Amino acid sequence: MHAADIHLDSPLHGLSRYDGLPVEEIRSATRSAFDNLIQCAIDEAVDFVVIAGDLFDGDWRDMGTGLYFARAMGRLDQAGIPAFIIAGNHDAASAISRTLTWPPNVRQFGPRRPETHRLPNLAVALHGQSFSTPAVTDNLVLSYPAAEANSFNIGVLHTALAGRPGHAKYAPCGVEDLRGKGYDYWALGHVHEFEIVNDNPYVVFPGNVQGRTIREAGAKGAVIVTVVDGEVSSIDRIDLDVVRWIRLDIDCAGSSPGGLPDLIRAELTRIHGADGSGRPMIVRVSLRGELAGAGALIDKAGAIRDDVRAIATSISPDLHVEKVKVLVSEPTTEQHAVLGEDLDELIGEGSSDLGLAAAIEADLERFMVLAKSALGESEDGELRLLAAQGDWAGILGTASTALRSRLTPEA
Repeated sequence: MHAADIHLDSPLHGLSRYDGLPVEEIRSATRSAFDNLIQCAIDEAVDFVVIAGDLFDGDWRDMGTGLYFARAMGRLDQAGIPAFIIAGNHDAASAISRTLTWPPNVRQFGPRRPETHRLPNLAVALHGQSFSTPAVTDNLVLSYPAAEANSFNIGVLHTALAGRPGHAKYAPCGVEDLRGKGYDYWALGHVHEFEIVNDNPYVVFPGNVQGRTIREAGAKGAVIVTVVDGEVSSIDRIDLDVVRWIRLDIDCAGSSPGGLPDLIRAELTRIHGADGSGRPMIVRVSLRGELAGAGALIDKAGAIRDDVRAIATSISPDLHVEKVKVLVSEPTTEQHAVLGEDLDELIGEGSSDLGLAAAIEADLERFMVLAKSALGESEDGELRLLAAQGDWAGILGTASTALRSRLTPEA
């Protein structure tokens, strides 16, 4: 079994600001997913487990994290299953100050140089090196040993390769660097999405075992690799997560505001039925597309959020809505003649008014500092993030759309 990026007991920030989320269930999810990993390894009678970095999320807040892990490894030890572990950027040797004596089945790769662990009865050789510091920028692969003859050679590495969106470029290397070692399988970690990068040899990111925020949406787990006569015959992805994050984009183009509840219910029902896993689902709903009355919807985003959450709860108590983003826009051909040409033009000029942008920036400066302290970092698409990035055109454009809706009499 090949897993990575467990992030045991990872602290989750900002959940309390979203009403109705199962906060305690989310906080314990990394342990529950790891329990699933251990049980799956035992049930499938795997020969060994490889964890390719970021087992821990940083230094333990208390000894409970280490004791929990020791008990989990003890279960594998009783089943006769060894575990091979490297440290990544989050649990580098310099980041973990507490130590425990692990069960004898746990074999850790050191941080000073690449090491090789062997399983003679299986003719397997595993090569790997842990991170010594949280930010390793050297190509570690260059120092890995050559493949051993008459063995199935596995390289264990925590890396983003030449780069992956959203992931720091630690231990950078290319597929050609990996291929040059002559190994049969590369067990990678660091990237939280499942990906088979290459099949000759196999280079695999299993993804993380449990999504922790909406940035880690979709099914999460590990892979079970089957080797026959020295060759990989199958790579089976196994879902291990206990809470699943989902992004749902709803195309509202052509809909009427009055018809949106039915459309939202249909889409939430669809994704709930399509998942079929029985896991609690946490959904971020984004309403997109051009429709008449978009400004009024933007202006009533809070009420829409509450309506969407009520719809989700009526579908299933395990269907939770983390956030609703109202990203609709007025049709490009929509005319605001009712406002009068001069007023409509004045509102339209607002998004490019540098003086107005400067005035708003000055007014919001203190609020932005307080908001960051109270709410943490802003997320993609939030007006706070646009303000922090200085995207006043985006903010003023949103405000202009809402203002038009307030000034336009309802039909």
